[in-house]
Amino acid sequence: MEFTVRKMEICDAEAVAQVEKECFSVPWSEDALKNEISNEGAVFLCAESNGEIIGYGGMYTVLDEGYVTNIAVKAPYRKKGVACRIVEGLIDGAKEKGLSFVSLEVRESNEAARNLYFKYGFEIKGKRKRFYEKPTEDAVIMTKIIDRQEEEKI
Repeated sequence: MEFTVRKMEICDAEAVAQVEKECFSVPWSEDALKNEISNEGAVFLCAESNGEIIGYGGMYTVLDEGYVTNIAVKAPYRKKGVACRIVEGLIDGAKEKGLSFVSLEVRESNEAARNLYFKYGFEIKGKRKRFYEKPTEDAVIMTKIIDRQEEEKI
């Protein structure tokens, strides 16, 4: 399957909102997504295949820190490398912005997502009790240090 990962645009908000509804019990609205796309302190990417938005990811930047908001992929496109490419794009965005680290929360029960983040060098740094709703669940805080020395070796 061929797909591209690119910077999200305002015209993508409706389709990304549909991905949100499919993937999350408390989805972001189309209007909220439109606001974030134009936020200079954010990086939002979407994955597209044959003109269809199949996934997306977002990250806020504050000073030299990155905070992933969501990464979501439509069910038929999971386990095909889409989430991997979105994570890679967000990490590349963090490096371009000179961030020191990227952090995120993930449902404690979401083993597939946690394994994805481990693959990219994220480590568990803590928990947030009762962070998620519908159903209520703890979040695991995962962080990746952006190693500039490693980048210089390449």
